[in-house]
Amino acid sequence: MNLVFMRIIRFVNRLLRLFFVAGRVMRFLRSFSIRALQTTENAKQVLINQLHEAEKNNVIEPDTFAMIEGALVVSDMQVRDIMIPRSDIVFIEEDAQPKEFLPKIIESGHSRFPVFDEEHESVLGILLAKDLLSLALDGSEDFLIREIIRPVAFIPESKRLNVLLREFRSRRNHLAVVVDEYSNISGLVTIEDVIEQIVGEIDDEHDFTEEDNIRRHRNNRFTVKARTVLDEFNTYFETEWDSDRFDTIGGLIISQLGRLPRQGEEIDYRGFNFRVLRADRRRIRLLRVMPASMDKDGLSKSEESIS
Repeated sequence: MNLVFMRIIRFVNRLLRLFFVAGRVMRFLRSFSIRALQTTENAKQVLINQLHEAEKNNVIEPDTFAMIEGALVVSDMQVRDIMIPRSDIVFIEEDAQPKEFLPKIIESGHSRFPVFDEEHESVLGILLAKDLLSLALDGSEDFLIREIIRPVAFIPESKRLNVLLREFRSRRNHLAVVVDEYSNISGLVTIEDVIEQIVGEIDDEHDFTEEDNIRRHRNNRFTVKARTVLDEFNTYFETEWDSDRFDTIGGLIISQLGRLPRQGEEIDYRGFNFRVLRADRRRIRLLRVMPASMDKDGLSKSEESIS
């Protein structure tokens, strides 16, 4: 009898503890407003706000907070938000010979290149730079690019980044060509582009060094980090823009547009053309800069009129 009674007491105690925990959970949820948690979007924002508070109180490291926030936000982003626009794609033509496209491959530093048809309307496949190593060995002049290109993946602009990342991993792809609703090529995206939205910018041997904020290319084109201090920009380009109002060149561009620009947007400002090469919903990262006296092909206006 006593044994049965003790078992009943233990059961009741466990039940009371369960109710106590449940009550604590309900009070916790009410403190954040259950109504706000009824949608995934609001629940996500509540979680981000709490993580931000934890970061401010030194409960978690800033880098940890940034990565968690990136992982949460990436599911709301679409491919069109981060893709490299068509005009900036480094591609190879199907009838090009190695001596014609090898300098382009070396200069770009990329490892994968879309191969376009003669009309530049279709992508036939992806050329891997490593597949060209055999050319240095056999020295054959009978080169057909179609024989070595890899299959290409096409994805819509509206695909969400978390879905794309899963597809990249499952299919072991590193690059996909982006098409619009009419199946026209609108850009491309890489697995690195997606991962950078979570962990931040990933530098490799072809990216900027930590001290290198401005890089000059051929035809008087420049790549500039958006975080470049305006004083440094002024010194490099011999400009005299007001550095008291803006700390960085990215801040100046945002001010002129009145909003955060999207990747691919351009703005002309006081004799320079700026194009946003890398950006997300939170910041500008990389800019292409050209003197406005140069056209898109790197020719001066006088040279353009002559040609």
